[in-house]
Amino acid sequence: MTNMEHLPVEVIGNILSHLSAARDVMVASAVCQKWRTACRKHLYSLSFNSDDFPRDMIARQLEIVITQTIFQTIGLQCLSIHIDSTHEFSAAPVIAWLMYTRETLQSLSYNVRTNPNVNILEKCGRQKLEVLDLDHNTVTGVEPNYQRFTCLKSLSLRHVSISALDLSLLVAACPKIESLALDFLEVVSSDSQSTMELTSHTLKSLFAKSVGVDKIILDADNLEVLNLNALNLDLFELIGKGSLKHLKIDDVSVTHMDIGESTDHLEVVDVTNFTIVRPKLYSMISRASNLRMLRFWGVVFDDEDEIVDSETIAVSFPLLRHLSLSYELRDGLLHYSLQGSSPLENVSVLELGWTVISEHFGPWVFGMIERCPNLKKLVVHGVLSEAKTREERQMLASFTSFIVCLMRKYVHVDVQFEYE
Repeated sequence: MTNMEHLPVEVIGNILSHLSAARDVMVASAVCQKWRTACRKHLYSLSFNSDDFPRDMIARQLEIVITQTIFQTIGLQCLSIHIDSTHEFSAAPVIAWLMYTRETLQSLSYNVRTNPNVNILEKCGRQKLEVLDLDHNTVTGVEPNYQRFTCLKSLSLRHVSISALDLSLLVAACPKIESLALDFLEVVSSDSQSTMELTSHTLKSLFAKSVGVDKIILDADNLEVLNLNALNLDLFELIGKGSLKHLKIDDVSVTHMDIGESTDHLEVVDVTNFTIVRPKLYSMISRASNLRMLRFWGVVFDDEDEIVDSETIAVSFPLLRHLSLSYELRDGLLHYSLQGSSPLENVSVLELGWTVISEHFGPWVFGMIERCPNLKKLVVHGVLSEAKTREERQMLASFTSFIVCLMRKYVHVDVQFEYE
């Protein structure tokens, strides 16, 4: 076994860089002169979190500890500083950290309250930064000609206040950006209706959750992943060249949505609790012949024109392997949802669920299994309330008996249950 004292300082520095807390690095650096040298010359990552330090440490003490630790390193590449809201730092030491590391820093994760506010973009622009994660911050006055992030590939804004114009300018100032995450974004606007317009021909992934705008217009030729969550929009429009592969929508209400006419590359569509006025949901993805995974969950169909029946799914998505459906099946719609005879030839995983159980659910499960000749796994999802009426208990008992008979018939299928 190799003795630690025989390890090269480069290896020790690499090991210490994988420690999750800067506090542990500080302790390790006190072991011996060799380890201090490793921390100074070969440490490339530091992570500071106020939870890692004693609760009675005041802001000034934390500032000193962080300053001393950072200034003992050279060539730092990854820096994470997350301080809880009870501590407010002075701007001067924070600026000193950023200026000291700016020539080598490639990744910055920053959540620090300062007085006055520190303009992170001003301190980090035009450098080697590839990943920028801002949390609980305010961004104002973006100057794309000066604050240009020529190397930035990933940008995450969480609980950040920024105007729609500044956000647009910021994205434009990142010519190599591939991933953009907007989480609980406060979009500052003087208009009653706010529009967020973003343009990037390198962007591959967008995650947008609880963004305070009415309209989102995204011009992204190479977008592959689109994840929309907790949004209430009048309009969402994607302008691109049909490169989208993964579409995930959860808890979204939109009046009009357009993801482009070309959906040839779509492989995954995951939709939960989605409300759209126009066009109909299915019409947006009906040409996605390469679809591998389809999930419609918590969808309520009011008439036959809206429901996506198994025949339509089988014909439109011949390569489908994983199908997840949770419908509220109303009287008269069961036959329509199971019409046709085309098999779901490649479906090996089938997930079916209910929010309110009805007598239609059992026959629907049976009908869907019959359409999947190569099924290997069935997952039944259900919601069980604490207080059950006699009718509900009888339906649940009937469904249980139904599933037992079904399992005896399809012994090759792995049947699982997940109840809430």
